[in-house]
Amino acid sequence: MSTPESEISNRVPKLLRVSAALSWRFVVVVAALYVVAYVFGYLASIVIPVAIALLLAALLSPGVSKLVEWRVPRGVAVTVMMIIGLGVLGGVLTFVISEFSRGLPELQTQVAASLDTIQTWLKDGPAHLSDAQLQNYVNEIVKTIKENQAEITSGALTTAATLGEVLTGLLLALFTLIFFLHDGDGIWRFVTRAVPRDVRQRVDVAGRRGFGSLVSYVRATAVVAIVDAVGVGIGLAIIGVPLVVPLSALVFLGAFIPIIGAVFTGAVAVLIALVTNGPIAALVVLAVLIGVMQLESHVLQPILLGRAVKLHPLAVVLAIAGGLVTGGIAGALLAVPLLAVLNSGIRSLVSDADADQNPQKVDVLNPQDTAPKDDTSERVKEL
Repeated sequence: MSTPESEISNRVPKLLRVSAALSWRFVVVVAALYVVAYVFGYLASIVIPVAIALLLAALLSPGVSKLVEWRVPRGVAVTVMMIIGLGVLGGVLTFVISEFSRGLPELQTQVAASLDTIQTWLKDGPAHLSDAQLQNYVNEIVKTIKENQAEITSGALTTAATLGEVLTGLLLALFTLIFFLHDGDGIWRFVTRAVPRDVRQRVDVAGRRGFGSLVSYVRATAVVAIVDAVGVGIGLAIIGVPLVVPLSALVFLGAFIPIIGAVFTGAVAVLIALVTNGPIAALVVLAVLIGVMQLESHVLQPILLGRAVKLHPLAVVLAIAGGLVTGGIAGALLAVPLLAVLNSGIRSLVSDADADQNPQKVDVLNPQDTAPKDDTSERVKEL
């Protein structure tokens, strides 16, 4: 006589049944996330420009909304903000390039003097190298370059191809940004049509909450970038390193890529200090850079961003680290915004206060004013 299936199931220990149920569900979730990550990675040339356009839309949309409130036609408002945004970015880049070009002759002179100093130290210092030995080293360097000319040429071609991809991505981001600013609300309503009607309003509110957190994130990141640029600029000015203003502008632009951007632009400042002011000045600039990085990593990023997007400081740091490991610079740039959007959206979906919330009453530009009260502690007490 066969044993009923329900009786067999009841004989399995409850702990084992619960563990098995959780395990297969966990496997399904991980598999789904892997598929999503694979598709996003395969379409990275499209996903990254669209994500950057969304970040820029969060930065410029408050200005567009303010102009619309002043009865400016939306098309004109978008055009004005695009001109202002592109003008500021283009102005900063043009200023940086022009200042570097203006200071290049002096920089070349100082580099030549530094090379002469190094050569003199190699001859008269502890190394006691002769002119013949120095010439042999130079010849070896030239020989190595000639032997690896094919690899260098291939690298240059790869760089040119990458530059073409970057330009294409920038054009796509610009094109997408225009539509996000002009008809972002209509695009979002079109997306929500794919959601079942009975939960469409909740998803609509959650999406608007998420975009509000994205606006807060961009604002906080701009503050962090300004503090980084001012801190590094003051240090360079005190030490007497040339090209203070353009280097500070580079640090400001690089700070929008968490951790990595400031490190790269700061390394440029350290290199210039080394060739113009000597190793002692370079070490001081490096110390200033490390101090600013510590301030950003342990104070500004966790506290400002944590408050702006309502994330724990540890979550902010781990998100940046995880994004850097999995997606490189692009992952580090997009990890915290993605986490902020998901956090706000999920909190809205599980909040009773948003159950009957009108999506049109959600202020995405000032999300704290309309955000639901976090009732997690009350639910824990009830349990």
